[in-house]
Amino acid sequence: MHRLTVRHVTVYRYRQPVAFGPHRLVFRPRDSHDLRLVTTALKIEPAATVRWLHDVFGNSIAIATFAERAEALRFESRITVENYGLEDTDFPVEEYAQSYPFSYPIAEQPDLVRLRERHYPDPDHEVDRWAKRFVREQGLSDTRDILSAINRAIHEGFSYERRYAVGIQTPAETLTLRSGTCRDFALLMMEAVRALGFAARFVTGYLYDPSLDGADGGVVGAGDTHAWATIYLPGAGWIEYDPTNGVVGGRNLIRVAAARDPSQAVPLSGTFIGAPDDFLDMEVSVEVRAG
Repeated sequence: MHRLTVRHVTVYRYRQPVAFGPHRLVFRPRDSHDLRLVTTALKIEPAATVRWLHDVFGNSIAIATFAERAEALRFESRITVENYGLEDTDFPVEEYAQSYPFSYPIAEQPDLVRLRERHYPDPDHEVDRWAKRFVREQGLSDTRDILSAINRAIHEGFSYERRYAVGIQTPAETLTLRSGTCRDFALLMMEAVRALGFAARFVTGYLYDPSLDGADGGVVGAGDTHAWATIYLPGAGWIEYDPTNGVVGGRNLIRVAAARDPSQAVPLSGTFIGAPDDFLDMEVSVEVRAG
């Protein structure tokens, strides 16, 4: 276990005072056996009325509504968690699922069906072909080896870039460009393993970089909100794969929300009422430190 503190600030700036529509915030992690929420604080300027709800996936969502106009809109979230995430990649998997292909238990299949389906077009079957490269043509393949190899291939073969534009690349586009953001890489891994029949979810949250506190090594994506994939394996449950860094397990990942598709787990979304050119810029700052 290690204790981590997150400070997440997002600021929108406008040419003149504008009005604001409701904003949807996905900032608060859910308590679990591997992640304990110790403290949380949320500050919004201008002042907002905040109500909380659980979405269809059980994620904690805040809806902020505003009465004032302003030239800037600022959100600051501070959380402290105790992280008990998986460190040992030799996690237990049911014997029948240790080799690929396998079938999920009949009792779980209805709940996993949409998480196993492909969600994005692949007209030339590029994602299909790419995913099948990691499976033996003859005989059985080791399940964990397949998933680790796909995770590592994205990390080693694609270039990371920061991008704040709305939306996400399709997996086929990411394969062609060989570059993308963490959310593009997470989606590519999800669609690749779905092409092989695995159930996968998109996860948004935060990444701790141990080098900030003097430890060896470093990671990519720690200065922003982060995204990765979880894949369901019988006997092990939902295992976290971070293809941006080629890491398996959640020791340095702070899971905030999990969803079927990236569009359902956008960290912050909303509208303003004004002229299109009133919007000037957006600034995002995320700091995750030990202690």
